[in-house]
Amino acid sequence: MARVRRGFKARRRRNRVLKLVKGFHFDRRTKFKHAYQTLVRALHYSYVSRKLLKRDMRKLWIIRINAAANLLGTSYSRFINSLKKENVTLNRKMLAQIAATDMEGFKAIHTAVK
Repeated sequence: MARVRRGFKARRRRNRVLKLVKGFHFDRRTKFKHAYQTLVRALHYSYVSRKLLKRDMRKLWIIRINAAANLLGTSYSRFINSLKKENVTLNRKMLAQIAATDMEGFKAIHTAVK
């Protein structure tokens, strides 16, 4: 039976995968089968890691806000609760930024909602 070389679409699909795995080591960047398996795993990890990054950043913001609130004699939960009661719509990212860089501004926010 004659060997079938496939058409340009198969080559285009393989080349697209091999282009994405540029920078990987050994067979993972030259052989299609290894490259495809590695690419699927890498794309899965990148998807999961995007979610983990959001989770980790929120943890970091809460830690920073808590540290600044503790310096002012209150806890994180009481501080956030007072912000909600006073309808202050600063999110945790901005509060953490203010707490890390501008303690006077954070004190002003704290006294405004106290």
